[in-house]
Amino acid sequence: MRIDLATGPGSPERPNEDWVSTSAPAAGQGGTLVLLDGVTPPVGGDGCVHSVPWFTTRLGSALAELSASRRDLTLADILSTSIRRTADLHRTRCDLSHPRTPQATVVLARWDDERIEHLVLSDSALLVEAPDGAVRPLLDDRLDRLPPGSLASEESVDARLRNKEGGFFTAAADPSVSSRAVTGETPRAEVRALAALTDGAGRWTEKFREGDWKAAFGVLREEGPQGLIDRVRALERADTDRVYLRHGKTHDDATAVFVEL
Repeated sequence: MRIDLATGPGSPERPNEDWVSTSAPAAGQGGTLVLLDGVTPPVGGDGCVHSVPWFTTRLGSALAELSASRRDLTLADILSTSIRRTADLHRTRCDLSHPRTPQATVVLARWDDERIEHLVLSDSALLVEAPDGAVRPLLDDRLDRLPPGSLASEESVDARLRNKEGGFFTAAADPSVSSRAVTGETPRAEVRALAALTDGAGRWTEKFREGDWKAAFGVLREEGPQGLIDRVRALERADTDRVYLRHGKTHDDATAVFVEL
């Protein structure tokens, strides 16, 4: 098994809000992958005394522990339990009902000799490569399906879209959001490798259109996760005036993981 990963902040002035972990159990028959992209709150507060990295570290640690140790639980059950555990750590000091309470996108994968389980919540991506080289993206595309202009106003997003039916969902303080995640499994024999990307790394495909997901997977295999992130950073520096960057971060936290099974 080969596992490569890389992560970097969008700006040296801000902490990296992504969180990533992989594990290979001692028996050597399986493994786990956890990838979180912390949601940067807009100016104005989020009802919490803790930072987004505080939240992603605790949620990610719970997900990593339970994914590896509780094979009897589904990934959705693990997400639900981990959200509840994390909420319990700060519900007495923070307003967890606030729509901007610390939250994150989630990618989980767990595998053994028979199957690959997956869970995706919000706009990070999990890519699955078959033995013949075909690459299948496993995505939660609810953000992409929103009408144009839906995200222009933070007040409107909070009121109508953030963790709302007809909008999009992230892991925040409500354990029931686990039922909204994209989940499934694939026979182990049909998977040669996996990759997970936060949207900061997925920009190479989704925003800059430098290649499809199969091409991005090829970069990960040949140049490693840092190679893909370096390509994204070069594109950002070279062309910060493009329309799709005017309405978002010029540089975002970027994390990529490549696992060859």
